[in-house]
Amino acid sequence: MLDKTKIGHEFPLFSTEVEKGRLRFFAEAIGERNPIYTDESAAKAAGYSAIPAPPTFMFSVDLDGPDMLPILKLLNLDIGRVLHGTQDFEYLGQIYAGDSITQKSKIADIYDKRNGALEFVVQESTYTNQNDELVGRAQQTLVYRN
Repeated sequence: MLDKTKIGHEFPLFSTEVEKGRLRFFAEAIGERNPIYTDESAAKAAGYSAIPAPPTFMFSVDLDGPDMLPILKLLNLDIGRVLHGTQDFEYLGQIYAGDSITQKSKIADIYDKRNGALEFVVQESTYTNQNDELVGRAQQTLVYRN
């Protein structure tokens, strides 16, 4: 059974720079065809100050931390038994090329189902830009198969 005393554990804050090329690559990878996500002129013509981050980009910010998916190490999870269960996003502002985004994350809950055959870890994250504006929140649930 996973260590429920880790509920509330806060991971170290980290910041990452959002680069134009990375946003273009992300947009192409998810099949986004709107030129505002790949062309600065199109973004500005649409009223944006720079190329905006496509929806769901916040999750890729998580991968820039000092440890990739630190929850695996903290809970001693075998990655071969981990499934990505859910992912929810709340958009409170816009992330742009050139922004510096600070991610803050914690374990919000750990629970099990089917007499412990499946365990669930809920992680909540917030994303703040260089102007200390909260631009988004995310919640993901990992499923651990025992």
